[in-house]
Amino acid sequence: MSTKVKETGREPLFHIVRRTDLPFWKSWLIRIAAVVASLLICAVIIVLVTGDNPIQIYATMIKGAVGSPRRIWALLQGVAMLLCVALAVTPAFKMRFWNIGAEGQVLMGGMGAAACMILFGKTLPAPVVLLLVIVVSILAGALWGVIPAFFKAFWNTNETLFTLMMNYIAIQIVSYFTYIWSSNKGNNVINTINADTHVGWLELPASIDKYGYLLNIIIVAVLTVAMYFYLKYSKQGYEISVVGESENTAKYAGINVKKVIIRTMLISGALCGIAGMLLVSGTDHTITPNTAAGRGFTAIMVSWLAKFNPLFMVLTSLLLVFMEKGALEISTVFGLNDSFAAIITGIIIFFIIGSEFFINYSIKKRQKEVEAK
Repeated sequence: MSTKVKETGREPLFHIVRRTDLPFWKSWLIRIAAVVASLLICAVIIVLVTGDNPIQIYATMIKGAVGSPRRIWALLQGVAMLLCVALAVTPAFKMRFWNIGAEGQVLMGGMGAAACMILFGKTLPAPVVLLLVIVVSILAGALWGVIPAFFKAFWNTNETLFTLMMNYIAIQIVSYFTYIWSSNKGNNVINTINADTHVGWLELPASIDKYGYLLNIIIVAVLTVAMYFYLKYSKQGYEISVVGESENTAKYAGINVKKVIIRTMLISGALCGIAGMLLVSGTDHTITPNTAAGRGFTAIMVSWLAKFNPLFMVLTSLLLVFMEKGALEISTVFGLNDSFAAIITGIIIFFIIGSEFFINYSIKKRQKEVEAK
């Protein structure tokens, strides 16, 4: 007997196989390796383009994010706001409803808060105004989220385009009222609302909250834990998962798919409304068309990288906000163009996202066929 090795020639040399049993520690080891690789690539680019010491660049990035108590609190505030929006889009995404409209839903929530503060700040008692701020913000965000959900549930419209379109409508609404309420019609800027009375402001006493961020962070921390238990242990969370896996299976199991879609987007929009309220009433005390600042789109990446796990979203939000704060410091200290700092940030994020491929899939080489003679 003799053997001869023969290649089939019918299959590609390499093929991709989905992983099913990768240990938890290995997945994080891959992510860490991706971050290290991205830092090495960025170091080479820094040396070639600017001639600066990459170690100094990275040290400056760390200093920009956590270099002082104020910066640490600002970092935590940024993490809280991004995390809040990520929590909002997660139930919809887990249901395979592609809510790209968080930006507009946050804006409408902030718009509701600003309207209550401006219109009722001088006529109603402060506790009543604050209650109105909370209720109207949540309702405004929920309304902006449920409109596309209603059309999706009953007429199967494309939710991606619908929610994206709603963003632009929200931006124009805020732009219009910013002009109406601005003290200077030339710059279309609303000055600090109720700066003298603080009516409608969501805040703790200065003796407790020196930088004005603590209450926002506490609220988002509570929402994070609540969303984790809601998605993992509640009946509604189970229904969201089933609808996301297969609408036909959900219908067979007796789940009202239309009801789940509308209810989930009400929750998603309401959470975005809370984010808008925290931004307007909690920290900025004004509103502009850029109040959401792109968080509605960045939150999508936060949710996906964390695999829809609210607890892991804390880490992904921290990473992205850390990179953003560090990039701004690099631009300031080294006099670099803002675009260069964004390139460095983009490369690192690209590697992190790319690592998810190697966590979920492995590349196998084609085996040779052995024929016996």
